[in-house]
Amino acid sequence: MVSIGTTYYGNDPALLEVILSRVDFIEVSPDSISRLDRGRPAIGAEMLDELRAISKSVRVIAHGTGLSIGSADGWCEDYLALTDMLFSAVDVPWHSEHLGFTMVGGRDTGTMLVLPRVEAAVQLVVERVQRIQERFGVPFLLENVANLFPEHPEQDYSPAGFLNEIAHRSGCGLLLDVYNLECDVWNHRIDLEAFLTELDFQAVREIHIANGIVHRGMMLDVHSRRTRPETLSIADAVLRRATAAEVLLFEMLPQAVSANGRAAVGTELDMLWARYAA
Repeated sequence: MVSIGTTYYGNDPALLEVILSRVDFIEVSPDSISRLDRGRPAIGAEMLDELRAISKSVRVIAHGTGLSIGSADGWCEDYLALTDMLFSAVDVPWHSEHLGFTMVGGRDTGTMLVLPRVEAAVQLVVERVQRIQERFGVPFLLENVANLFPEHPEQDYSPAGFLNEIAHRSGCGLLLDVYNLECDVWNHRIDLEAFLTELDFQAVREIHIANGIVHRGMMLDVHSRRTRPETLSIADAVLRRATAAEVLLFEMLPQAVSANGRAAVGTELDMLWARYAA
């Protein structure tokens, strides 16, 4: 049995009314709930007040997109400052980021890119994870990222082995995004059973489930749809192994709410409760 959660981007009381009674966890992205204040991103007082109110009913966890933990020339200090603001207002039991990078040469690529699965990348990420854990003092998780490009033939680690090595050396946990994994299986013929057999599921604390689109034959990590039966089948296999996981989270972009409707979000959460938490 696992708890159920979902994403929230703030300032939507009608959506809150739908989801609060159906979840134990609400996940927010410091990047997405921030606004520019004198040229720097900041989380406004109203947003922090809303999160304080939410935290009285459910647990609030943080999930970032902009840290760029794998950038060779450094990560995003603005993201860390936003996380400081969130932690100062709400009791966050753990937080997470993507095991990838968005910044190259100080410029935002506009998408999440995967790291080469080589020893140098492991060393870089491990050192940064340790600094993050010292700074915030709560567990930190890294999420598998869907690969947009063909697999490079020269890698030191398998996809699961790369996650295992970073988790073991740094002491961080893992966030397993089932849909991202499905994208890699679809796009790059990753061996799903081999991945699940090799992955250290004792490190997996959180699981994401979602659905996106297939564009020109490529499955894209665009969390804009309700979950497909095929994705749920993978989630079934994951949940049988992920005995240390605390939450299964339905992850969606804000555009998905307007496209599918708030009632559809409630229906999805009801389905997940019946399937995994009842």
